[in-house]
This record gives sequence, structure tokens and C-alpha cells, in this order.
Amino acid sequence: MSVGLIALLDDVAAIAKAAAASLDDIAAQAAKAGTKAAGVVIDDAAVTPRYVTGLSPARELPIIWRIALGSLKNKLLFLLPAALALSLFLPQAITPLLMLGGLYLCYEGAEKLYELFFPHAAHAHEKTMDAGPADAAALEQAKISGAIRTDFILSAEIMAITLGTVPDADIWTQGLVLAVVGFAITVAVYGVVALIVKADDLGMLLAASTAPSALGGLSRAVGRGLVLGMPHFLKALGIVGTAAMIWVGGGIIVHGLEVYGLDWPAHVLHDAGAAVAAAVPALGGFLSWLVQAIGSGIVGVAVGACMIPLVGNAIVPLWQKLRPAAP
Repeated sequence: MSVGLIALLDDVAAIAKAAAASLDDIAAQAAKAGTKAAGVVIDDAAVTPRYVTGLSPARELPIIWRIALGSLKNKLLFLLPAALALSLFLPQAITPLLMLGGLYLCYEGAEKLYELFFPHAAHAHEKTMDAGPADAAALEQAKISGAIRTDFILSAEIMAITLGTVPDADIWTQGLVLAVVGFAITVAVYGVVALIVKADDLGMLLAASTAPSALGGLSRAVGRGLVLGMPHFLKALGIVGTAAMIWVGGGIIVHGLEVYGLDWPAHVLHDAGAAVAAAVPALGGFLSWLVQAIGSGIVGVAVGACMIPLVGNAIVPLWQKLRPAAP
């Protein structure tokens, strides 16, 4: 074998080793970013199931599939290039854009609370918006569109957190880490959501078991438990999803204000969490997080409550005047 060919093979081996090391580094950074974004991921998983409640069970998986595809488009086609472009050319725009998303989440969550506690006033507010869907297909499309809009905000937060874990990496590494995290989180979230919304079907299958053995009896008992329990679980998950929108939205607003120098809300929440953690050291980390989450939720409710009349009396009428008339 010629010396030149040996040298070439050595070069190829060196390139392969460098590529493998680079891939390992990307995987490690993606795992780190995914861990930091775990809170938003949990919120995403809690929010999504409420968009399939009240619809035909046969349509649940197709709807989740369409929302998942919309989520992938949000992350990979829109947010990934936008995040890289903003990071390169206009990094100062990231915070105000995230704060706009936080306002939307606060409004969505506060509107659900408004409907729960003041249903008549909430219906009056809805009349200022566009008319609701007229048929099942339109209702399904409206739910999917609403889920994808909410996913966009949560995905933007996930991508921003991810980008923040690799601020000094080159643009290709940043892009690959964003892509890996975006794809992995989407698969994980919507896989879990699919399992949650179809658990009652699994329960019916188990409950119909005719096996006479003790295992068959256990299967029937578990199935009946799933069938009876899942409606209550989904209702509770819907409440968690609403709380998650308010909490995440409020947290984005508090962090954004801190970036712009209004840092006392963040300091108040941090100090309150630290005080509670010091009082109960055994649960310090959890209690600190819980206090700050509740504080962010209070901020989210207050901001969302202010947004409801603003949306109904100013933003929606202005939008209706500016948009093209329907043919």
C-alpha cells in the first residue's frame, strides 16, 4: 500500500474521530438543554390533552398527529432558523418576542379561569370575538389551530432555553442541538399525550378480558379502574394545563422585566422561595420551586386579567377592521 494512501486513510480516520466527538458533544449538549427545558416540556404535555376533550374518540389520535406535525413545523421550520438569525443579527429582539408569547399564554389561561368563575361574562366576551365553529369539522380545525398556536409559544420558550445552553458554540452546532432537542421533545410530548388520551380505550380492552385466571381478574380490575378514572384524570390534566399556561406565561413576563431592569418581582419571588426552603430544609428545593411557580402564576393571572378587556375591546376590533373581508 502506498504511503500516500496510508496518509489519506489516516486523515479519514482523524476526520471520522472528530465527527464522532462532535456528535457526542452535540448529544450531550442536547441532553443538557432538554433537562433545562423540562419544566416547559411538562407544561406542554399537560396543556395538549385538553384540545381533544369533547371530540369523537375516533378522532383523538388523528388530531394529536396533526398537532404533533404542527409542533415539528413550529420548531424546525420557523423557530430554529428564527432563533439562529436573531442570535446572529438581533439578539436584543429575543426577550420582547418571548414576552409577547408570555402575554398570550397569560391571556389564554386567564380566559379559562374567567369562563370558570364568570360564565355569563365570559360568553359576552366571546361574542366580541369571531363566531364559533359551525360544525364538527370546523370545531376540530379550530381546536388544532389553537393547540398549534399555544405550542408555538411553549416551543419558542423551549428553543430559547436550548439556545441559551450553547451561546458560545458555532452556528452549525447550535442548529444541530436545536434540531435534536426540538425533534426529541416533540416525539416525547406527543407520544405521552397519545398514551394519556387513549388510556380509556386500553382500559375497555382490559376490562373485556374473559381469562378465568387471577391475572385475568387483575386485568379486568385495572381496566375498570382506567375506564372510570381517565375522565377525572383528563379533567384534572386540563386544570393543570391551564395552570401551566398561566405559570409559564407569568414566569416569562417576570424574567423579561428582570432583563429590562425591573428586577424586584424576580427578587421577591426568589427571596420568598429561599425563605420557605430555609424553613423546611428537607424539601428545600421543591418548596423553593413551588413558591416561585405560585408567584409566577399570580403574576400570570394579573397580567391575563388585564389582557381580557384589552383583547376584547381593542385588539380584536382593530384586527377585524384591518383584515381582508371574507369573499
